[in-house]
Amino acid sequence: MSLVLRAEQGNKNAYKSLIAAEYCGVKVDHVFQMGVSDKTHLFVENSVFVINHHFGMVPVLETPDGPIFESNGMARYVAKLNGDNNTLCGFSVYELVQIEEWMTYATTEIDEALTRWVYIRTGVYPYNARAERVLIDFMKKSLCTLNTHLAKKANYLVGNCITLADIVMACDLFPGFTHVLTKSFTSEFPHVERYFWNIVGQPNFKKVLGEVKQPESLPKIQPVALYVRRELFEALNKKRTNQTEGGLNYQLIKVKKAKAVHNQMMKVEKELNQMTEEQRERINQMVLNDDVASCDGSKIIEK
Repeated sequence: MSLVLRAEQGNKNAYKSLIAAEYCGVKVDHVFQMGVSDKTHLFVENSVFVINHHFGMVPVLETPDGPIFESNGMARYVAKLNGDNNTLCGFSVYELVQIEEWMTYATTEIDEALTRWVYIRTGVYPYNARAERVLIDFMKKSLCTLNTHLAKKANYLVGNCITLADIVMACDLFPGFTHVLTKSFTSEFPHVERYFWNIVGQPNFKKVLGEVKQPESLPKIQPVALYVRRELFEALNKKRTNQTEGGLNYQLIKVKKAKAVHNQMMKVEKELNQMTEEQRERINQMVLNDDVASCDGSKIIEK
């Protein structure tokens, strides 16, 4: 059985299905078909894609039964294709429940806060010092819980071999270990460190993730160009979702709107790139002083 995974390169949510496929011997065709460009993953231009895939967003897994758009669900589907011939879902009902528990923990206690921390450090969200402190405190508590559990285990979250829980946890930790979770930070959680490097060092993980490198220091705070583009998209998205959903006309409107906001984003990015050093420094000061959070894209440009 051949499955089609539509996702941009480097999408850690897509990695979950690809790694599960390696363990199960399932063929998954990884297709990069955004339709607009590889500069944004927020929307697609292909009307057939939008109509068939609910929100028109990636990653999405195309299966003979229909599309699946949630990353953990995609990995579950792949893991089940080989029936009892793989160990990703555990050896008993109890282990299956434990796997589900840790998959949920990874999503709610690790991924949500860690992704936000990465985003505000890489320019996807505007930098906010107070928000970063809150996220760091939250991550320390979450990693402490994980560290305590792993202190009692050998190498895996559940049982004595790789399961879906390990695939999801490692993929959700991956952006942190490659962007913001520096060696000095993770040294407080030695069992998490040991666990992560053991998991990503497995052959089936390395086939998908490649060599994973941990940063020595936090990335420099980035300009807000990506945030401006995101603000424009969300404003348009909010407007279009107020319309009556359903039908081809609505879906085609979404596609036309996507094209329009893409053009707006490119215009704003061009203006940002043409700024003088003085203007850039002013924006950086706004970021550091937490002034950007209440500003939309147009106000930032005007200043």
